[in-house]
Amino acid sequence: MAPTVPLSAKDFLRSQLLVKLPVPTKSFAGKTVIVTGSNTGMGLEGARHIARLGAAKVILAVRNLDKGKAAAESIVKTTGVSKDVVEVWELDLSDYGSVERFAARADAELARLDVVIENAGMMTQNFEYAGDDERTIKVNVFSTMLLAFLLLPKLRKTAEEFDAEVILTFTGSWMHWTTDFPEQDAPNIFEQLNKKDVARMENHERYATSKLIGLLLFRELYRNLTQPTRGRIITSLINPGGVYTDIMRDENYTLAFRLQSRLIQKLAMRTAEEGGRTLVHAAEGHHDTDGKYLADCKPARSELLSPFVQSEKGLKTQRKLWDELNAKLESVKPGVTKNV
Repeated sequence: MAPTVPLSAKDFLRSQLLVKLPVPTKSFAGKTVIVTGSNTGMGLEGARHIARLGAAKVILAVRNLDKGKAAAESIVKTTGVSKDVVEVWELDLSDYGSVERFAARADAELARLDVVIENAGMMTQNFEYAGDDERTIKVNVFSTMLLAFLLLPKLRKTAEEFDAEVILTFTGSWMHWTTDFPEQDAPNIFEQLNKKDVARMENHERYATSKLIGLLLFRELYRNLTQPTRGRIITSLINPGGVYTDIMRDENYTLAFRLQSRLIQKLAMRTAEEGGRTLVHAAEGHHDTDGKYLADCKPARSELLSPFVQSEKGLKTQRKLWDELNAKLESVKPGVTKNV
């Protein structure tokens, strides 16, 4: 099983309390950027920074169009950019059809695609299905990777035609440390995770598991990105640290839990704006970030990755998950795995 040794409290608190994340200054002039999960929280704040830094087009990929439009208006108001810079596109990661429609629209309407920030995700303690799949795994893993696979051709085309570096980055979490991930030993990991009667949802175990799986799949995606381009695809996965957002907005928590969360927020959590800085750092495409797990706006020290991720068992599980993911995505969209 994956070890459950906790991330050092010293390391976590040092990062949260002592590290000052740099305010982004690198220009995004002429670039087209997609940010998923950008109607609120650090996705919104990351998009705000990117608009401020001169992007030609910032696409807010959101489930709720009304909230997305309010977010776009907020960005325009606070940055002074033209209204036509910020667009709001519908993307519901609990619906594979929505993911496919979004990617098809990007291919048809965008002259170029320079940056994709896959920030959207969900956290819940309730097991529920979205179609045939448990919702957390569908949103945080299957649809997130499906979108990446579908957008890779557009990213490659941009790299080729403009001799440019393009960026594909994912939002991960330090919480990948906090699961022992017993499902790894099942004959089929994703089938095991889809069984309601044995699902471990309490204490956000499922969220942590989804983030561990996402990290492993990112590492295998990087290893498999072999198609050459004149430009370059830079891929990374971000640990934004502890950020106070409304990701748990749909949960019915007790008053005591909410008060405890508010206390932790005041003492140690980063603001959404600070979390947004970590997204922008990844989107800048520094060469030393390629294929890396990022923390505090730089490649993370190896100690910040869980021992399981770096172990032989972790690598074996990573490749098993990759095979299962490819089979799953082929069942959703035949031929999509050839995009890698």
